[in-house]
Amino acid sequence: MKADELDKKFDDGEDVSEYLDVTNVRRPLQNQKRVNVDFPLWMIQQLDKEAKRLGVPRQSIIKVWVAERLQKAA
Repeated sequence: MKADELDKKFDDGEDVSEYLDVTNVRRPLQNQKRVNVDFPLWMIQQLDKEAKRLGVPRQSIIKVWVAERLQKAA
């Protein structure tokens, strides 16, 4: 399929995922590095409460909140 055909399908709202090979897709500047952080128990409890409310893992809440704060600081 030519690029303009794919663009048209995408612009028309069609699902074009079947035409894409995402086996080697990488997000720039998204390399992961594991870090350990100790939190007081009350913070863990609040994080877990919020994560449960949103239906996401605790780690996701932490990542989003840290990213938001870093973007504000930049």
